[in-house]
Amino acid sequence: MQTLNNLNSNQLITSNPVISIHQINHFFGKGSLRKQVLFNINLDIYPGEIVIMTGPSGSGKTTLLSLIGALRSCQHGSLKVIGQELCGAGQNQLIKTRRQIGYIFQSYNLLDSLTARQNVEMSLELHEHLSWTARRAKASRMLEAVGLGNRLNYYPENLSGGQKQRVAIARALVANPKIILADEPTASLDKKSGRDVVELMQTLAKEQGCTILLVTHDNRILDIAVRIIHMEDGYLV
Repeated sequence: MQTLNNLNSNQLITSNPVISIHQINHFFGKGSLRKQVLFNINLDIYPGEIVIMTGPSGSGKTTLLSLIGALRSCQHGSLKVIGQELCGAGQNQLIKTRRQIGYIFQSYNLLDSLTARQNVEMSLELHEHLSWTARRAKASRMLEAVGLGNRLNYYPENLSGGQKQRVAIARALVANPKIILADEPTASLDKKSGRDVVELMQTLAKEQGCTILLVTHDNRILDIAVRIIHMEDGYLV
C-alpha cells in the first residue's frame, strides 16, 4: 500500500486547499503593549497532506495552530478552513469548524477523573445525533484501534506516557475529523514511544483520509512529512 509520504505533490494537490491562509497578521495586547507575533503568513495545505511545522520556541507556531483550529479569533487577512472563512467569523461558525478538527497536544490534556474511554467519548459530545450508546461504542472501537482495547476503564494515572498519548490520538480521531492539528505530540515521550505514536497517527489519519499539520522540535519524526515548513520570528520562511 502506498504511504502518504511516498505520494508526489501532483498526486496530493488535486483539489482545493483544506487550509488556505493569505496575508495573516496577528497581534497580542493593546495600546502601547501591542505586539505583532505573526507577519504576512501565506500557506495552502491540501487534503491528505502531512505537513510538519518547525521553528524555535516563541516563533509563532502555536499561535498559528490555534488560529487554524478556530481556538483563537483571526484578526487580519484571510483564513479559510474546510472552505469556511474564519476571519470575522461568529462564534457559531467557529464552533462548527472545531467539530471538524481533531487536536493533539504535548501535555495530553486528559481529565484525570475520567477513564480512557470517557476521555475519548468527550470528543463526541458535540455530535448530538449520536446516542450515549453509540458514543460509548465508537470510543471503544477507536481505543482498540490504537492498541488500548484492554485499557478502556483505566484512569490516566494508571497509564504510561505513550498510552496517554494514544488516548489523546483516539480522542482526536474518534469523530472522523477532516484535519488533525498536533502541537509537539512527542515532546514528553521517549524515542520509541514518540515514533510509535506518530506512525499510529499517520496510519489512522490515512485510513480516515484527513490532513495533518504537526508542530514539532523532534527531528526524529520529520520523515513522515509530505512537506516541512519553518517559522522564525513570526514569519513563515
